[in-house]
Amino acid sequence: MTDQKRKVVDCRLYPSEKGCTLSIEGTEEEVLEAATQHAVTAHGHTNSPELREQLRTLLKDVSE
Repeated sequence: MTDQKRKVVDCRLYPSEKGCTLSIEGTEEEVLEAATQHAVTAHGHTNSPELREQLRTLLKDVSE
């Protein structure tokens, strides 16, 4: 198994009208996929390459 760096995206860092507190942690691809689905279903964004690229810029490394 390769040692993949874990990533996190945290809605609390990006205030929204919903006051969302979701935090998603995992491999970059896992977080990107889950964050995309969350952005679409919870925040009404459209699933697009642009959304995925924007979300990718929000990923932070998890400090262990």
